[in-house]
Amino acid sequence: MNPRQLKTFLAVARHGNFTRAASEANLAQSSLSDQMQALEEELGVQLFERSRQGVTLTPAGDTLKAYAEEILALNDEAKAATRAAAGLGAQSLAIGTLETIAAEKLTPFLSRFREAHADIGLALKIAGSGELQRRLEDGSIDVAFTFDRGEQDERFVTRLVSREPLVLIAGRNAEAVPPESLGDLSRLPFIATQTGCVYRRLFDTAFADAGIAAPDIVTQADSIRTIIRLVASGAGYCLVPYLAANPAVERGDVVELPWPGDRPTASLIMLWRRRRVQPPALSLLLASASADLRPIRPADARLRRAG
Repeated sequence: MNPRQLKTFLAVARHGNFTRAASEANLAQSSLSDQMQALEEELGVQLFERSRQGVTLTPAGDTLKAYAEEILALNDEAKAATRAAAGLGAQSLAIGTLETIAAEKLTPFLSRFREAHADIGLALKIAGSGELQRRLEDGSIDVAFTFDRGEQDERFVTRLVSREPLVLIAGRNAEAVPPESLGDLSRLPFIATQTGCVYRRLFDTAFADAGIAAPDIVTQADSIRTIIRLVASGAGYCLVPYLAANPAVERGDVVELPWPGDRPTASLIMLWRRRRVQPPALSLLLASASADLRPIRPADARLRRAG
């Protein structure tokens, strides 16, 4: 197996189609087919199931996929580390995160990090939680900052950065009555992201942990920023990380309502690929993040509360 074969194999796995994979790899389809046939012959197994619907991985192919991603990532890291040790080429890091975390949490942190480590180039990539996972898998980002989805993957290391408080907010002009009990919450109209989104998981988990039925979702939106704007217009209530609601609270667009019980929190985590040797630049970033990032606490801000 060589890196070129493995890159071509992963292109086929991503697209489920030889023609599209050949286009991505800048190969004639016949050349791509020859590469994959040679790879199957070398391994002595069938890697693909071919049908009219496309190409899918066999169990053997699915196993190879995880190793191929790891091999190519390690290959790139070895080249970069070797060049850095020889004083050739600048160190760089690709950081993936959710838009809210980038704007309210990472921007000041990364500015301070760059001041301390001007020789390390940074690329900040914004994506949803599922896309961040895929980018970690294919090595296009070095580390992800996201909220914990409650999933375990032995290929990655997870480190808790902070526990961010969740807040219940309503529109400033709405007749927002502070709930007196947890049971009152289940009768309120809520706005939330769609099932599968990390913010929706935070929402569902908060009510499950409180031991009450989740309220009706009257509107779903795919952006936490849009949800907060809908709340500001009086369309309903929402439960979101305070760092997401903080700008709207400070502007007076929304008001925070007291949560009738122990305040729910969300775990902000770092995720990165498990390696025998970590790139020096990544080690510096991880150490700085553990020491420098702190939760945004409602008690530390001047909140506009209702009731």
